Amino acid sequence: MMTKNNKKRPSESFILAVVALVFLIIGYQTAMFVYRAAVMKIAANRDEPDTVYVYQHDEMTDKGSVQSGTTPRNSHGGTSGYKGIRSERRNSSHSTLAQSVRQNLPRRKIESFSFNPNTVSEDDLCRLGFTPKQAQSIVSYRKKGGRFRRKADFAKSFVVSDSIFRRLEPYIDIPLIDLNEADSAAFDSLPGIGGWFAAKMVSYRTELKGYSYKEQLMDIWKFDQEKYAALEDLITVVPGNVTPYPLWDYPADSLRRHPYIRNYETARAIVLYRENTPREKWTVENLSAAGILSESAADKLSRCVIAAP
Repeated sequence: MMTKNNKKRPSESFILAVVALVFLIIGYQTAMFVYRAAVMKIAANRDEPDTVYVYQHDEMTDKGSVQSGTTPRNSHGGTSGYKGIRSERRNSSHSTLAQSVRQNLPRRKIESFSFNPNTVSEDDLCRLGFTPKQAQSIVSYRKKGGRFRRKADFAKSFVVSDSIFRRLEPYIDIPLIDLNEADSAAFDSLPGIGGWFAAKMVSYRTELKGYSYKEQLMDIWKFDQEKYAALEDLITVVPGNVTPYPLWDYPADSLRRHPYIRNYETARAIVLYRENTPREKWTVENLSAAGILSESAADKLSRCVIAAP
């Protein structure tokens, strides 16, 4: 005879069904958790570089691709920095699933506007398309003393992918250093300069009464062609910031301090030339023709900005 307790006891099939349903729910929740975690990982990877660097010895590359005596360059014009090794920037590959997930993610609003990577704020970097993590990395690099001297330097940053750089390259605005406006700290930031040459660049500017052209830097002792070539594209002489040299007004005591005149005898000869020659003949070329200036000194002085007689 069936008791009251036996009537309330569920059947084994019902219990198995409930257990199966519980496991099904747990499995579904686990699968959704894994999926969401994968999506979050793919989304988070947008903070990671989309570029890898591949270093190859020249012997491994096509011998015809690099001419003798030339320096291999990467896709953005930067040299590898290691003799005999060529560096290349290549986009890393992604699975089809990862690409489809990225395409379905909400797109961040991005802008393109002129900016200096050495001064741009974190907020503006985010507006330019960088993630907060990437923007923070760029600013942190600057705070540690890092500097982007050229566009190629910005491209080499590990958080700047090739696609972002191609979009932003036309908007990168890194001001050139004006030789007549910069201080020793600005000169010190140039490649291969340092404190000693920075001080010499300032003092020589004082002697010249201002730089008239960039090549005057090579007048400085041990400032050779190689050192000049390393920074030529980073400096400028803004015409509006050049004060014309008063060659035709200075007395001999002032003229002799100019690097292209140097001695009192030459300075005095220039003054005598002015006193005994019509004003329309006051030219550097005529000073050279009269034997007052050497050919070398006349060539350098003729390139200077000189006040009209």
